[in-house]
Amino acid sequence: MKSEKISAWKMFLLGFQHVCVMYGGAVAVPLIVASAIGLSQQQLVYLISFDLFTCGVASLLQVAGGKHIGIKLPALMGVSFVVVQPVIAIGSIYSIQGVIGAVLVSGIVVTIAAQFFSKILKYFPPVITASVVLIIGVSLMPVAINNAAGGAGSKDFGSITNLSLALFTLVFFIILNTLARGYLKAISILVSMIVGTVVAAFFGVVDFTQVKEASWFHMVQPFFFGMPTFQWSSIITMTIVAIIIMVESTGSFFALGEVSNRKLTDHDIKKGLRAEGIGAVISGVFNNFNHSTFAQNVGLVAITGITNRFVIMNAGIILIVLRLFPKVAAIAVIIPKAVLGGAMVPMFGMLISTALRMMAKVDFTKPSNQMIVAVGVGLAIGTHAVEHAFDELPKTVGMLVKNGVIIGTFAAFILNIVLNGVNKAASEERPEMDQTNHTLEQTV
Repeated sequence: MKSEKISAWKMFLLGFQHVCVMYGGAVAVPLIVASAIGLSQQQLVYLISFDLFTCGVASLLQVAGGKHIGIKLPALMGVSFVVVQPVIAIGSIYSIQGVIGAVLVSGIVVTIAAQFFSKILKYFPPVITASVVLIIGVSLMPVAINNAAGGAGSKDFGSITNLSLALFTLVFFIILNTLARGYLKAISILVSMIVGTVVAAFFGVVDFTQVKEASWFHMVQPFFFGMPTFQWSSIITMTIVAIIIMVESTGSFFALGEVSNRKLTDHDIKKGLRAEGIGAVISGVFNNFNHSTFAQNVGLVAITGITNRFVIMNAGIILIVLRLFPKVAAIAVIIPKAVLGGAMVPMFGMLISTALRMMAKVDFTKPSNQMIVAVGVGLAIGTHAVEHAFDELPKTVGMLVKNGVIIGTFAAFILNIVLNGVNKAASEERPEMDQTNHTLEQTV
């Protein structure tokens, strides 16, 4: 499927599959943030619409790129979950205008820092990048299970209906993905979600209200919520968060490089992070937050084996069009959380599989590498499971250490420097990551 020519219609469906996979995560951040910072329901609708638009623009910038911009891998960009707590903290004090101002400045900082960030990649040998990918995959699994149960906080959380729909979607996907070939195999996630939604309709859990109430057309408007304001505390907070997202995105880039069988250079990472910074500036202008490469879509690329970046370009265009036509965009909302959760399990699991393949290239006869993985991944899982352990810390510090991806990556990074040092041998391990082509047929 990777090598054969893909028709326009197939390209559209593959892109739409990516949109369906990321849609819930894309709108989750504005849904969480809006009520916390006092936005009205009408403002929330616009915030979600701007979210879709900026995700589409940032994705096109990252995938299409140019000579000096864009990783040019199938990387779909979405608003990072890392921004949730900082945005709420800033927005509660300085309103949405203060948030937008901080996002704008952090985007400029990332764009500039990208020039130098690639210099530290020698500090990220395979033992680190594999650990980061593993941490991302493991940390996303609770999201899948929460959705499978009906969504955290839902009245029917954990009901037999929700769990049955999630199980049906998962089993249907496994059967389809195992028995199907070619294109049908490639869109097996999308087909399983569609079939799962149809079955869910018979259980009466598909709600068409948002489709009925959504407007047909709405233009994009920069600085819709008012002109941005700038405060040092907000700017510093969002800049720290943006740098953390850079590390997270670098891990996702390497995961995509592994899946795509492409050797990534320092210059590639530099271009990818530069696009991320420019995307954040555009996001600020159009009333939204910082983006990162969506891990669930990395999982989808891994599980379908489709690494054609024009598929993601189609997804980016679809997101922009959805922003212009809210009623059409609302169609994706009717997919029940339980169905989405059932489809998420194999996608996030594929990230774990990818990490294990990457770790196969790590020399685990060295006790230092064993210790790096043990402490880094262990802290990430533990922190993610018991994040309330840090409630007594200052908000800024607590915001950082509560994130398993951040604390796990930081621990592995420091341990690698202390135990392994930075030497030529470590930095030369990286090309091995891209020597083996793993298609879906080889891994599933």
